[in-house]
Amino acid sequence: MSGILSPETCVLLALLVPLAGAVLIAALHRQPNLREAATLGTAALLALLNWSLLPSVMAGARPETMLVSVAPGLDLALKVEPLGMLFALVASSLWIVNSIYSIGYMRAHDEPRQTAFYVCFALALCSTIGLAFAKNLFTLFVFYELLTLSTYPLVAHNGDGSARQGGRTYILLLIGTSMVLMLPAIILTAVYAGTLDFKPGGILPPELGTGIIAALLALYAFGIGKAALMPVHFWLPAAMVAPTPVSALLHAVAVVKAGVFAVIKVVVYVFGVERLARTGASEWLTVVASISLLMASAVALTKDNLKARLAYSTVSQLAYCVLGASLAVSSGIIGGALQIAMHAVGKITLFFCAGAIYIATHKTEISDMTGLGRKMPFTFAAFLIGSLSVIGLPPLGGSWSKWWLMLGGLDAGTFGVVIVLLVSSLLNVLYLLPIFLRGCFLPLPKLASVGAAGYELGDDLERRHWLVVLPPCITAFLCVVIFFHADRIVALIAPIVAP
Repeated sequence: MSGILSPETCVLLALLVPLAGAVLIAALHRQPNLREAATLGTAALLALLNWSLLPSVMAGARPETMLVSVAPGLDLALKVEPLGMLFALVASSLWIVNSIYSIGYMRAHDEPRQTAFYVCFALALCSTIGLAFAKNLFTLFVFYELLTLSTYPLVAHNGDGSARQGGRTYILLLIGTSMVLMLPAIILTAVYAGTLDFKPGGILPPELGTGIIAALLALYAFGIGKAALMPVHFWLPAAMVAPTPVSALLHAVAVVKAGVFAVIKVVVYVFGVERLARTGASEWLTVVASISLLMASAVALTKDNLKARLAYSTVSQLAYCVLGASLAVSSGIIGGALQIAMHAVGKITLFFCAGAIYIATHKTEISDMTGLGRKMPFTFAAFLIGSLSVIGLPPLGGSWSKWWLMLGGLDAGTFGVVIVLLVSSLLNVLYLLPIFLRGCFLPLPKLASVGAAGYELGDDLERRHWLVVLPPCITAFLCVVIFFHADRIVALIAPIVAP
């Protein structure tokens, strides 16, 4: 497509296509088949546009476009750099698989307000692309807030009391942290640096003291609440009241990845990796991220509800990205960036499997999933692959991000980080593998029934719901594929930390 359209045009279209898709989906609300075809078509076209940008970005180009100038120094503008390119590719590619899954899930569960669901999904991807390609802090902030607003109806989709409560926690905490912490950080950055434009090596003046830099970094780290760094992580478990496709969006495709992406981008293009390494202003963040990583894993061990366990797993896994950024070395940044892609593919697989189990059996508690792997072999096989990737075992993608993060710990001279990563991997084993083992190595009861979703021993649970079983099989396969192509991701990311 880049041979037909200029890269700059592709950047603009990448923002406009999901917006136009949202309008088309809304217009087709009375024709479900066409509405869902529009959803899939929009997702495919967005992915095609983003992939068409990759060769020029790999060649060193940085295509950009101006949207609107709000005031002097406050421009809504887009510019594609390697980190944003990676995030956009992950989000748009997984949107295709998530759309297939959403269609199967929403139909099988006979969910209400399906048109609004697909519209909000498209708007969320529009916001994600704007955030990924943000040229400056002002643009990043605007699309960050739009992403929160567009995903709030998805979190509260079910409309019951728990959904409304979860939605309130979600929006109040995310809007609250961004307005009280992130916005002041952006204003202070403008005052100190005289610009909001991202720049390799950072934009803060050299005379700024270490204390001020550390305080400013704290405002960003906790103000970007979507990164779910403890103690501003509560919105994420609260959001588990949403339908499973939304959970997959929150944990893999857009929201939490938007948070850790923003943290890494601010570290690289606002503070500068060398500046943080020289001043030691990010050392406190290494400690906080390590604590968050271990504590969230420990909490995950106590959860019997599958989505709740996966939610706290996500809090832990996001801390890997923040940890990599805080190390202020090239290998740490690369490890954090790799984690964005590797965790996205692994974790979306796990949430897809959780939804497939729920659709087939209405089971949500791990203790009730005894023997289900015998009835849902593809689902539990996908769950095993996704789990092993999150744990970090080769030949699965998650092993590379942990490898680079360990190198980052050694390069930064903080051997304790390596210990933290090893302990975390052990905790990953303890809270993920028993789910697979319970499902596949314990006998299935002769008769199992939960509400309206009763099933007999001879029922084929997966064939009846193949639209929610196929997507986790696809993403599990991607966990393997991405392992063998990690070098291409490293080649894409390397320029952002090149001297």
